[in-house]
Amino acid sequence: MLALTVVGRSFRYATVKERRLRFSVSPDLAPAIQGRTIERVGRRAKYLLVELTGGQMLLVHLGMSGSLTHRGQGFAPGPFDPRHDHIEFALDDGSILVYNDPRRFGLIKVVPTADLDKISELKHLGPEPLGPEFTASYLWQATRGRTLPIKNLLMDQRIVAGVGNIYASEILFRALVRPARRSGKITRNEAGRIVTATRDILRQAIGSRGTTFRSYRDARGEPGKFARYLRVYDREGKPCPHCNTPIRSIPLGQRSTYYCPRCQK
Repeated sequence: MLALTVVGRSFRYATVKERRLRFSVSPDLAPAIQGRTIERVGRRAKYLLVELTGGQMLLVHLGMSGSLTHRGQGFAPGPFDPRHDHIEFALDDGSILVYNDPRRFGLIKVVPTADLDKISELKHLGPEPLGPEFTASYLWQATRGRTLPIKNLLMDQRIVAGVGNIYASEILFRALVRPARRSGKITRNEAGRIVTATRDILRQAIGSRGTTFRSYRDARGEPGKFARYLRVYDREGKPCPHCNTPIRSIPLGQRSTYYCPRCQK
Protein backbone atom coordinates (compact mmCIF):
# COMPACT_ATOMS: atom_id res chain seq x y z
CA MET A 1 0.00 0.00 0.00
CA LEU A 2 2.78 2.47 0.91
CA ALA A 3 4.51 1.81 -2.41
CA LEU A 4 1.42 2.90 -4.33
CA THR A 5 1.52 6.43 -2.93
CA VAL A 6 5.12 7.38 -2.09
CA VAL A 7 7.28 5.95 -4.88
CA GLY A 8 8.51 8.84 -7.01
CA ARG A 9 8.07 11.39 -4.23
CA SER A 10 11.11 13.25 -2.87
CA PHE A 11 11.99 14.17 0.69
CA ARG A 12 12.07 17.92 1.33
CA TYR A 13 13.17 17.57 4.97
CA ALA A 14 12.65 15.49 8.12
CA THR A 15 11.65 16.60 11.60
CA VAL A 16 12.73 14.30 14.44
CA LYS A 17 10.60 15.01 17.51
CA GLU A 18 11.71 12.04 19.60
CA ARG A 19 15.02 10.21 19.16
CA ARG A 20 14.55 7.66 21.94
CA LEU A 21 13.35 4.59 20.07
CA ARG A 22 14.72 1.05 20.51
CA PHE A 23 17.99 2.60 19.39
CA SER A 24 18.47 6.36 19.39
CA VAL A 25 17.73 8.00 16.04
CA SER A 26 20.94 9.31 14.53
CA PRO A 27 21.37 13.09 14.07
CA ASP A 28 22.44 12.20 10.52
CA LEU A 29 19.00 10.88 9.58
CA ALA A 30 17.48 14.18 8.43
CA PRO A 31 20.42 15.38 6.29
CA ALA A 32 20.91 11.87 4.87
CA ILE A 33 17.44 11.75 3.29
CA GLN A 34 16.98 15.41 2.31
CA GLY A 35 16.44 15.83 -1.44
CA ARG A 36 16.45 12.10 -2.16
CA THR A 37 13.67 10.45 -4.15
CA ILE A 38 11.90 7.24 -3.11
CA GLU A 39 12.58 4.66 -5.81
CA ARG A 40 11.06 1.55 -4.28
CA VAL A 41 9.39 0.26 -1.11
CA GLY A 42 10.03 -3.34 -0.11
CA ARG A 43 10.26 -5.59 2.91
CA ARG A 44 12.68 -8.04 4.50
CA ALA A 45 11.20 -9.99 7.41
CA LYS A 46 9.59 -7.36 9.65
CA TYR A 47 11.67 -4.50 8.27
CA LEU A 48 10.42 -1.96 5.74
CA LEU A 49 13.00 -1.06 3.09
CA VAL A 50 12.54 2.36 1.51
CA GLU A 51 15.06 2.57 -1.35
CA LEU A 52 16.29 6.08 -2.13
CA THR A 53 18.29 7.66 -4.91
CA GLY A 54 22.02 7.94 -4.33
CA GLY A 55 22.41 4.36 -3.11
CA GLN A 56 20.76 4.87 0.29
CA MET A 57 18.06 2.88 2.07
CA LEU A 58 15.70 3.93 4.86
CA LEU A 59 15.42 0.90 7.17
CA VAL A 60 12.32 0.87 9.37
CA HIS A 61 11.11 -1.56 12.04
CA LEU A 62 7.72 -0.75 13.55
CA GLY A 63 8.24 -2.56 16.84
CA MET A 64 5.05 -3.86 18.45
CA SER A 65 2.77 -0.87 17.92
CA GLY A 66 4.43 1.48 15.43
CA SER A 67 3.28 2.66 12.02
CA LEU A 68 4.66 4.47 8.99
CA THR A 69 1.76 6.30 7.39
CA HIS A 70 1.44 8.53 4.35
CA ARG A 71 -0.76 11.42 5.42
CA GLY A 72 -2.42 13.46 2.79
CA GLN A 73 -5.66 13.38 0.87
CA GLY A 74 -7.71 10.27 1.73
CA PHE A 75 -5.84 9.50 4.95
CA ALA A 76 -7.90 8.22 7.91
CA PRO A 77 -6.39 10.07 10.93
CA GLY A 78 -8.67 8.78 13.69
CA PRO A 79 -6.55 6.45 15.88
CA PHE A 80 -3.21 8.27 15.70
CA ASP A 81 -2.19 10.19 18.83
CA PRO A 82 0.03 13.10 17.70
CA ARG A 83 2.08 12.74 20.90
CA HIS A 84 3.55 9.60 19.35
CA ASP A 85 4.35 11.11 15.94
CA HIS A 86 8.10 10.87 16.53
CA ILE A 87 9.42 11.54 13.01
CA GLU A 88 7.81 13.48 10.15
CA PHE A 89 9.13 13.39 6.59
CA ALA A 90 7.86 16.24 4.41
CA LEU A 91 7.43 15.18 0.78
CA ASP A 92 7.58 17.29 -2.38
CA ASP A 93 3.83 17.13 -3.01
CA GLY A 94 2.94 18.64 0.38
CA SER A 95 2.03 15.33 2.03
CA ILE A 96 3.97 13.85 4.95
CA LEU A 97 5.28 10.42 5.86
CA VAL A 98 4.92 9.95 9.63
CA TYR A 99 6.56 7.46 11.95
CA ASN A 100 4.26 6.95 14.96
CA ASP A 101 5.27 4.59 17.78
CA PRO A 102 3.48 4.69 21.18
CA ARG A 103 5.85 2.19 22.83
CA ARG A 104 9.00 3.41 21.05
CA PHE A 105 10.15 -0.18 20.36
CA GLY A 106 10.84 0.54 16.71
CA LEU A 107 13.94 1.43 14.74
CA ILE A 108 14.63 3.79 11.87
CA LYS A 109 17.94 4.58 10.18
CA VAL A 110 19.62 5.16 6.83
CA VAL A 111 22.07 2.56 5.50
CA PRO A 112 23.94 2.14 2.19
CA THR A 113 21.88 -0.05 -0.14
CA ALA A 114 24.99 -2.00 -1.12
CA ASP A 115 25.56 -3.01 2.52
CA LEU A 116 22.01 -4.19 3.17
CA ASP A 117 22.86 -7.89 3.53
CA LYS A 118 25.75 -7.09 5.86
CA ILE A 119 24.01 -5.02 8.52
CA SER A 120 23.34 -6.69 11.87
CA GLU A 121 19.54 -6.45 11.62
CA LEU A 122 19.31 -8.45 8.38
CA LYS A 123 22.37 -10.64 7.90
CA HIS A 124 21.15 -13.63 9.96
CA LEU A 125 17.59 -13.77 8.63
CA GLY A 126 16.15 -16.90 7.06
CA PRO A 127 14.32 -17.10 3.72
CA GLU A 128 11.15 -15.13 3.06
CA PRO A 129 7.98 -17.19 3.67
CA LEU A 130 6.61 -16.23 0.24
CA GLY A 131 9.95 -16.67 -1.51
CA PRO A 132 11.17 -19.66 -3.57
CA GLU A 133 13.69 -20.79 -0.93
CA PHE A 134 11.02 -21.57 1.67
CA THR A 135 10.10 -25.09 0.58
CA ALA A 136 8.87 -28.25 2.27
CA SER A 137 12.33 -29.78 1.90
CA TYR A 138 13.98 -26.72 3.48
CA LEU A 139 11.59 -26.67 6.43
CA TRP A 140 11.85 -30.42 7.03
CA GLN A 141 15.65 -30.20 7.06
CA ALA A 142 15.50 -27.22 9.42
CA THR A 143 13.43 -29.20 11.92
CA ARG A 144 15.73 -32.23 12.13
CA GLY A 145 17.04 -32.89 15.62
CA ARG A 146 15.15 -29.91 17.08
CA THR A 147 13.25 -30.18 20.37
CA LEU A 148 11.84 -26.65 20.03
CA PRO A 149 8.04 -26.53 19.60
CA ILE A 150 7.17 -26.18 15.93
CA LYS A 151 5.37 -22.86 16.51
CA ASN A 152 8.49 -21.36 18.12
CA LEU A 153 10.62 -22.60 15.22
CA LEU A 154 8.21 -21.10 12.69
CA MET A 155 8.57 -17.73 14.45
CA ASP A 156 12.38 -17.95 14.59
CA GLN A 157 13.52 -15.26 12.15
CA ARG A 158 16.71 -17.24 11.46
CA ILE A 159 14.59 -20.11 10.10
CA VAL A 160 11.94 -18.15 8.21
CA ALA A 161 11.71 -14.37 8.16
CA GLY A 162 8.59 -12.49 9.11
CA VAL A 163 6.05 -14.97 10.54
CA GLY A 164 4.39 -13.42 13.60
CA ASN A 165 2.46 -14.86 16.51
CA ILE A 166 -1.07 -14.50 15.13
CA TYR A 167 -0.20 -16.04 11.79
CA ALA A 168 1.83 -18.89 13.30
CA SER A 169 -1.25 -20.11 15.19
CA GLU A 170 -3.42 -19.82 12.09
CA ILE A 171 -0.84 -21.53 9.86
CA LEU A 172 -0.52 -24.54 12.15
CA PHE A 173 -4.29 -24.85 12.49
CA ARG A 174 -4.68 -24.94 8.72
CA ALA A 175 -1.82 -27.46 8.49
CA LEU A 176 -3.43 -29.60 11.26
CA VAL A 177 -0.23 -29.58 13.32
CA ARG A 178 -0.27 -28.98 17.07
CA PRO A 179 1.85 -25.92 17.98
CA ALA A 180 3.64 -27.61 20.91
CA ARG A 181 4.85 -30.59 18.85
CA ARG A 182 8.61 -31.00 18.88
CA SER A 183 9.99 -29.71 15.60
CA GLY A 184 12.05 -32.86 15.13
CA LYS A 185 8.85 -34.93 15.08
CA ILE A 186 7.42 -33.11 12.07
CA THR A 187 7.10 -35.38 9.02
CA ARG A 188 7.91 -34.44 5.43
CA ASN A 189 4.20 -34.38 4.64
CA GLU A 190 3.48 -32.07 7.57
CA ALA A 191 6.34 -29.78 6.54
CA GLY A 192 4.71 -29.50 3.13
CA ARG A 193 1.35 -28.67 4.68
CA ILE A 194 2.94 -25.99 6.86
CA VAL A 195 4.67 -24.34 3.90
CA THR A 196 1.46 -24.37 1.85
CA ALA A 197 -0.55 -22.99 4.78
CA THR A 198 2.07 -20.29 5.37
CA ARG A 199 1.81 -19.03 1.80
CA ASP A 200 -2.00 -19.16 1.80
CA ILE A 201 -2.47 -17.43 5.16
CA LEU A 202 0.06 -14.66 4.50
CA ARG A 203 -1.28 -13.92 1.03
CA GLN A 204 -4.80 -13.71 2.40
CA ALA A 205 -3.64 -11.46 5.25
CA ILE A 206 -1.80 -9.14 2.85
CA GLY A 207 -4.90 -8.92 0.69
CA SER A 208 -6.92 -7.98 3.80
CA ARG A 209 -4.43 -5.24 4.89
CA GLY A 210 -3.26 -7.28 7.90
CA THR A 211 -4.90 -7.88 11.27
CA THR A 212 -6.17 -5.14 13.57
CA PHE A 213 -7.13 -5.86 17.18
CA ARG A 214 -6.21 -2.59 18.87
CA SER A 215 -3.88 -0.08 17.27
CA TYR A 216 -2.61 -1.48 13.94
CA ARG A 217 -3.35 0.62 10.85
CA ASP A 218 -1.94 0.38 7.34
CA ALA A 219 -0.09 3.13 5.47
CA ARG A 220 -3.33 4.99 4.70
CA GLY A 221 -4.64 4.80 8.27
CA GLU A 222 -7.08 1.99 7.54
CA PRO A 223 -7.52 -0.98 9.91
CA GLY A 224 -6.60 -4.49 8.78
CA LYS A 225 -9.51 -6.80 8.02
CA PHE A 226 -7.95 -10.25 8.38
CA ALA A 227 -9.35 -10.69 11.93
CA ARG A 228 -12.65 -11.80 10.40
CA TYR A 229 -10.88 -14.83 8.90
CA LEU A 230 -9.12 -16.01 12.07
CA ARG A 231 -10.04 -19.56 13.02
CA VAL A 232 -8.19 -20.11 16.30
CA TYR A 233 -6.28 -17.00 17.38
CA ASP A 234 -7.90 -15.25 20.36
CA ARG A 235 -10.79 -17.73 20.26
CA GLU A 236 -10.15 -19.70 23.46
CA GLY A 237 -13.27 -21.61 24.52
CA LYS A 238 -15.07 -21.01 21.24
CA PRO A 239 -15.92 -23.98 18.98
CA CYS A 240 -13.44 -25.16 16.37
CA PRO A 241 -14.85 -24.30 12.92
CA HIS A 242 -14.14 -27.89 11.81
CA CYS A 243 -15.19 -30.11 14.73
CA ASN A 244 -16.81 -27.83 17.37
CA THR A 245 -14.24 -28.81 20.03
CA PRO A 246 -13.46 -25.78 22.24
CA ILE A 247 -10.28 -23.95 21.18
CA ARG A 248 -7.52 -24.05 23.78
CA SER A 249 -4.80 -21.55 24.65
CA ILE A 250 -1.33 -22.29 26.00
CA PRO A 251 1.78 -20.13 26.45
CA LEU A 252 4.68 -20.94 24.12
CA GLY A 253 7.75 -18.75 24.13
CA GLN A 254 5.91 -16.26 26.36
CA ARG A 255 3.23 -15.80 23.67
CA SER A 256 -0.38 -16.94 23.74
CA THR A 257 -0.90 -19.86 21.37
CA TYR A 258 -4.28 -21.16 20.18
CA TYR A 259 -5.15 -24.56 18.74
CA CYS A 260 -7.82 -27.24 18.42
CA PRO A 261 -6.91 -30.27 20.57
CA ARG A 262 -8.86 -32.59 18.28
CA CYS A 263 -7.93 -31.43 14.77
CA GLN A 264 -4.27 -30.65 15.42
CA LYS A 265 -2.04 -33.62 16.15
